[in-house]
Amino acid sequence: MLLEELIKPLKPVSITGTTAGIEISDLVCDSRHMVKGAMFVAVRGVAVDSHKFIPQVVADGAAAVVCEQLPEEVAGNVCYIVVENSTNALALLASAWNGYPSEKLQLVGVTGTNGKTTTATLLYEMAQLLGYKAGLISTVRNIVDKTVIHTEQTTPDPLTLNRLLRQMVEAGCSYAFMEVSSHACVQHRIDGLKFKGGIFSNLTRDHLDFHKTVENYINAKKSFFDGLPADAFALVNIDDKVGTVMVQNTKAHKYTYSLRSMADFKGKIIESRLNGTLLSINGKEIEVLFTGRFNAYNLTAVYGASLLLGFPEEEVAVKMSMLVPVAGRFQTLLSPRGYTAIIDYAHTPDALINVLNAIREVTGTRGKIITVVGAGGNRDKGKRPIMAKEAATRSDRLILTSDNPRFEDPEEILHDMEAGLDEEARRHTLKITDRREAIKAATCFAEPGDVVLIAGKGHEDYQEIKGVKHHFDDKEVVETLFKDEKR
Repeated sequence: MLLEELIKPLKPVSITGTTAGIEISDLVCDSRHMVKGAMFVAVRGVAVDSHKFIPQVVADGAAAVVCEQLPEEVAGNVCYIVVENSTNALALLASAWNGYPSEKLQLVGVTGTNGKTTTATLLYEMAQLLGYKAGLISTVRNIVDKTVIHTEQTTPDPLTLNRLLRQMVEAGCSYAFMEVSSHACVQHRIDGLKFKGGIFSNLTRDHLDFHKTVENYINAKKSFFDGLPADAFALVNIDDKVGTVMVQNTKAHKYTYSLRSMADFKGKIIESRLNGTLLSINGKEIEVLFTGRFNAYNLTAVYGASLLLGFPEEEVAVKMSMLVPVAGRFQTLLSPRGYTAIIDYAHTPDALINVLNAIREVTGTRGKIITVVGAGGNRDKGKRPIMAKEAATRSDRLILTSDNPRFEDPEEILHDMEAGLDEEARRHTLKITDRREAIKAATCFAEPGDVVLIAGKGHEDYQEIKGVKHHFDDKEVVETLFKDEKR
């Protein structure tokens, strides 16, 4: 691609060297991926400022460099483009490099603390069920039409993100649904994308290790809606106290959904079971394979967004009954001994409350709830005691265990969690650091009619310890224990 064409979206502070007739062979932001004739974008990351690698990439044959500050030595055969913010520039360049793929798709972003994965995935499933080709970018998996691609981030870096969107266009997709994380908003990963719509699920305490304050966290989410174009839709949960705040300054058409208030899309739980719910949305009764109030919100958002995308209302209502739960999201497994194990990704206080309340709403006073939960290392420590307290309040027995300790001592994490428990709660709580043994203990305590909730990891199939990912899958552990129960 010609350099002159590639940099059209940018507003350079200065250009040193010529842009005329320069052919760019690749676009990179990692010096280890440098190839001759490529453009290198130097970004100031959380851990590393890649401006220091500019001399190296020039020596490796870079044709152009985008940076916020010129290096001390400027090579005569390289074009240097200085910009105010190189992370924003990277996103704009990634879009241009891939042929502006978001403009060729009906792209919908989902943001909020909880429910992003479920809502985005179910919208993808809805489009597929209605016969449309669609793509998905989520925490659990990325999908191009029906091809699954491994994912490591909720919202990928701009180069990966735009490449995925381009692949969707090439595969003939008309729609794309993606999770939009607060990190992605702050780090300009979604800059330059054209969204057809945005959905807000809810907001509770999370990621304060990164954002520092709740206000910063709210503003990060809000910035996504601030950037929506006038021809897009913004669909928000008005039962959440910051729902209306999200769309205060948006240019998009505003729509609401709710379970409690008058809204454009009004949901209501008629009957709830551990394996499904009879739900009413805008007066239409729909049997769904999901449980819990939080899932009723997700499904109401899916219904609303589907109609806002122009999907036929009657067909949407029919297909809602065919949607299936996302892996690791309130995933139910029935034990041979007659108790139920539920695997869920709940890793925030609010998510735990939602899941445990959903279980109690169904079971009532029948059966005990035994909860296995931990907290991730090197993340927001403030939520640890809150999570333990909320879990203990809503469970008959609590087992605190290891999650992804990362570079922290698992025992210290459990100590932080235990600090949220009073004497009464501690009498019903065990600390078992080994997650496999903790799950085994919970199933041993369980009797027919009980529910064992295994929270925190959901779809994840690893434990991260001291920088190494070891294979570990909650569902696999439970299924192995169930096999032993049959013997």
